[in-house]
Amino acid sequence: MVAAESLQQAMTLLAREPGAWLPIAGGTDVMVLYGAGMLRARKLVSIWNLRELRGITETPAELVIGAGCTYTDLRREPVIAREFPLLAHAASWTGGIANQNRGTLGGNIANASPAADSLPALLAYDAELALASVRGERRVAYRDFHLGYKKTAMVADELIRAIYLPRKYSGYFSYARKVGARQAQAIAKVAAAGLGLMVDGVMRDVRIALGSVAPVPVRLRKLEAALNGKTSDAISAEELRRLVAEEIAPIADIRSTAEYRGAVAGNLVAEFVAQLCASEANQPRTEVNDLLARWNTLEREEAAREILPCCGARAWADGMVRRRPFGGVGELLEAAREVWHGLTAADWMEAFRSHPRIGESRPAGAATAKSRQWSSEEQRRVSASAEEVKGALAEGNRSYEQRFGRIFIVCATGKSPSEILQILRRRLQNDEAAEMREAANEQEEITQIRLRKWLGE
Repeated sequence: MVAAESLQQAMTLLAREPGAWLPIAGGTDVMVLYGAGMLRARKLVSIWNLRELRGITETPAELVIGAGCTYTDLRREPVIAREFPLLAHAASWTGGIANQNRGTLGGNIANASPAADSLPALLAYDAELALASVRGERRVAYRDFHLGYKKTAMVADELIRAIYLPRKYSGYFSYARKVGARQAQAIAKVAAAGLGLMVDGVMRDVRIALGSVAPVPVRLRKLEAALNGKTSDAISAEELRRLVAEEIAPIADIRSTAEYRGAVAGNLVAEFVAQLCASEANQPRTEVNDLLARWNTLEREEAAREILPCCGARAWADGMVRRRPFGGVGELLEAAREVWHGLTAADWMEAFRSHPRIGESRPAGAATAKSRQWSSEEQRRVSASAEEVKGALAEGNRSYEQRFGRIFIVCATGKSPSEILQILRRRLQNDEAAEMREAANEQEEITQIRLRKWLGE
């Protein structure tokens, strides 16, 4: 294997011996093939460290994603969470944390698996690819990239340099679902990505893409045409499923049967259309809370300091500041969830340390005065509980910290001391991964409550 020092060097190798060299970035798919004895390529050129393939840049019209960007990069990028939520969801589904740290969007595209998590989102967003070689660069509509199973429009001396997404989907309803043995770390049996608008009760610019139901990821063009310009009652769920069946060609394999994939695809599309049609009636009110309107205008550092007590993680506060302005409380709360789940475990731990132990008043780490005040209010019922319960909670805290190496996090608001003790004892049975997820979800709930307090809602 050769590690290319520049994009030009990598392209020169590909041009010198077309078809002989296989570019690899994160190597997640290559290692699977190698382990199974199915890796045909004998010459590998690593493009992992090429700066020309990394980075996400914004123009007024487009978002440009370097092909070497990892799924972790995508999950952490605020503009993707804000403007391209389908891709953000797909990034969170792709393998575990280790694979997300190594796997790249360009590699996922080039591997050309019809079951790849990110590809339906790219189809729905009308992505374009920049294909580079020593002969120059050309842009190809992503819808034209897949020619058949594991066959693409790239020629032997080309590689994917970047992915272009048009910035025109603000206000669209979006829908993303993956059906598999698990949400992550499992290949999809069916994956769906949907976009659309409801304008005065009529569907507009509906976009539906599916994965794992044909030799390539597919846009359901005929179905889209049948829906656009129609009202919610113009087409039945049964008719939707029939139209879906006409545009897909699922197969039976070790993961699922063709019949199951067909049924699930029809159900997912029917669910998307139902939710799209309901989205107009469920639009949140857009009046801006007075405090939120003022916060939208603060300097970045001051704004971060002010919102930090709601969570305790500086990276979360910075992420929220970058996503301003917010048009309403609902928009702020949704952004808070997205930013929180895009953080690292180290950021989560910082938030956890800003809380005192259940039954105590001193936080494990740094905390603002406002955060300490809120913690005291949240634990008021625990502070007033019987000494026997306090003792059991203290013992449970010690056992938890010995097992997991961090304090026990639970949203105490509205819970009795005995309920909290029961939750603590149950969670002591979790493994590390399950417990980290539960703790993160509890912190998310605490943050949502504190944001409402902060805004006086």
